Amino acid sequence: MKKLVIFASGSGTNMQAIIDEIESGKIRAEIAGLIVNKSEIKAIKRARKYNIPVSIITDKDDETFSSKLNEQLSEWKPDLIVLAGFLKKIPDLIIKKYQNKIINIHPALLPKYGGKGFYGLNVHRAVLESGDKESGCTVHYVNEEYDKGPIISQEKVPVHSTDTPENLAKRVLKAEHKLLPSVIKKLINQP
Repeated sequence: MKKLVIFASGSGTNMQAIIDEIESGKIRAEIAGLIVNKSEIKAIKRARKYNIPVSIITDKDDETFSSKLNEQLSEWKPDLIVLAGFLKKIPDLIIKKYQNKIINIHPALLPKYGGKGFYGLNVHRAVLESGDKESGCTVHYVNEEYDKGPIISQEKVPVHSTDTPENLAKRVLKAEHKLLPSVIKKLINQP
């Protein structure tokens, strides 16, 4: 059985979408663990509900964070690492060690609205301010630069003239819940 390790920094709704697809048999994998960089988030409660091991790594020092992360991943031996709303840069050591085995979901149509500072409502505000007629989400491989790795797939959603950052965020999140599991399914179910 292939192993996934999920990274999250928030509510864990994308992780829940993955869990649902695993439970339904559409993704043939198990979640070996959840890595979080905040100790009081809903993603931890979701993981514990499904008996998914949780590793909380809150170290601010990059070297210590990288070392603990490397140690945990070596123990869990993931076939695929999924960044599902993880708001900390992945250390270069980890990116090199797990080359083309780390994917991220981003709440915009990259290459637009990516990079440092473009997360959450910041992204949706920028989309609305630009006057774009569509937005969406992107799953991409992670490399050493924020949101610059090769794009795997995108899902578009319309932008309405009445949108606020909050309701655009909800529409994009629904698209994320479809796109991320479908990409994982393709990547993990390959022979």
